[in-house]
Amino acid sequence: MDAELLFRPATDLAALIRGGELSARELTEAALERIEALQPDLNPFVHLDPDGALAAAEAVGPGDERPFAGVPIAVKDTAPVAGMPFTLGSDAFGDFVAPHDAFVVRRLRDAGFVIVGKTNLPEFGILPVTEPRRFGPTRNPWDTDRTPGGSSGGAAAAVAAGMVPLAHGSDGGGSIRIPAACCGLVGLKPSRGRISRGPEQGDDFLVQDGVLTHTVAETAALLDVLAGYEPGDASWAPPPAEPFATAAAREPGRLRIGVTTTAPIDAPLDPLCERAVRDAAELLESLGHQVDEVEAPWTGQSLLEVFTLVFGTPIAMGFFFGAQVSGREPTEELVEPLSWTIWNGIRERTALDYLLARTQLGVFTRGIVALWSDYDVVLTPALAQRPVRIGEIDACSDEPWEDFRRSGEFTPYTAIFNVTGQPAISLPLFHGDDGMPLCVQLAGRPAGEAELLSLAAQLEQAHPWAQRRPPRHQLQQ
Repeated sequence: MDAELLFRPATDLAALIRGGELSARELTEAALERIEALQPDLNPFVHLDPDGALAAAEAVGPGDERPFAGVPIAVKDTAPVAGMPFTLGSDAFGDFVAPHDAFVVRRLRDAGFVIVGKTNLPEFGILPVTEPRRFGPTRNPWDTDRTPGGSSGGAAAAVAAGMVPLAHGSDGGGSIRIPAACCGLVGLKPSRGRISRGPEQGDDFLVQDGVLTHTVAETAALLDVLAGYEPGDASWAPPPAEPFATAAAREPGRLRIGVTTTAPIDAPLDPLCERAVRDAAELLESLGHQVDEVEAPWTGQSLLEVFTLVFGTPIAMGFFFGAQVSGREPTEELVEPLSWTIWNGIRERTALDYLLARTQLGVFTRGIVALWSDYDVVLTPALAQRPVRIGEIDACSDEPWEDFRRSGEFTPYTAIFNVTGQPAISLPLFHGDDGMPLCVQLAGRPAGEAELLSLAAQLEQAHPWAQRRPPRHQLQQ
């Protein structure tokens, strides 16, 4: 089987299967063979279901009109998949097996995807590195001494290494955009409420589901599959005027682009990351856009403690749920030191503390979003530092809060848009002198994915990246 096959866009692969030029079983077998070959070195997967995947592939034949019929995909272990283990990367869940699909998983199945397994993440998705005590570290295909990012690090490594053409992820503080930036992929965090978080949740203040892909067109097509109201959702983003795939295929027109390298928290900026923003700004100007330096509206705000309370409360809920389904009391032995520290900190707070923090972030959001009255899109670095080395940020250290602080210095630019609920996308426009991908972040106005995807596709056409391959993709060919 052609080693480049699984690097091809999912839309192209679906077309080959639909036309009878390639069978879904052949493609799924190719994915499973590549996973078997590269899993020992990279460790992106925490569970594989080869029998289930092959059975699903066998049910797909030529002429299947589902948009992605027969295309293999992996699901991050933050989403329940019926009959598969569900752990959130933690020992707290024991051997729990999910009894049902999350709505996002059901939509993937309905679109014809073949689910091959579940991908690795840091415990409860806390850190921007993927090194859970339970499953061990996932490694970056570009440099196996470095992190693929987190928390969707297993998903990003699997796609970047050509194990699957694309993968599900989720983003509560940058957890799609950070691994996309580390692994040279496209990573969109959709607007708040764009994709249902059901059936467990009616809405989610910080977290949105999404995908990691090689191209903007794939990301747009998957957003069309995943987006939309589900019965019982407490809130949802307004539907788009046209399909997101259509928006990504048209010119964006002349846009007003604001540029800032100021981070919401005090963090040194790597010169390569800063250069990427400057080069991207020049590219945007060459495409006819108005590009201005702007003063970041988050300058001088000190909201880390408030954000940590709002971010940490669902983590504590995850620990509580894990203990419930495994029939055990929450104890220190079940989780990593950072998780235990967060658990104890959250239990010391009250419901009033949480609601006050949410309210404070809401007031803060109004001041941030006002910038998009004058600009269509804002450009920032995706990361403040190059992908850190395995073990550099450690949830099991003697000082877990110090590692949590260190993780913020690595990734200070992403969580702000989880707080505001705006769409933001990481694009692998460049490649660093250090051999690693070099990415930037674009943030759009609320519910503005269409404009953001149109601009991202224009940048991709002007400066293509999809043909870049990590050195490790040469293995086992």
